[in-house]
Amino acid sequence: MTGILIALRILLGVTSLLLTLLILLHKGRGGGLSDMFGGGMSSTMGSSGVAERNLNRITVILGLVWVVTIVILGLASTYGWA
Repeated sequence: MTGILIALRILLGVTSLLLTLLILLHKGRGGGLSDMFGGGMSSTMGSSGVAERNLNRITVILGLVWVVTIVILGLASTYGWA
């Protein structure tokens, strides 16, 4: 059982890093910190609609994997499966 928990902890670390990178890849919508750091200037150089939708899908799927991993690790910690 500890091998599975170690694999889940590694999965949590990897998904956390990937989720951070994917969120940073998203196009700024304007009016926030993205405009302050130059996001408003590059609005014409953004990705196409299909690429943006695929990035959204991958981000949502990775976010769900991240949440499920946290829930499983929390249950394992609570019920002493470690």
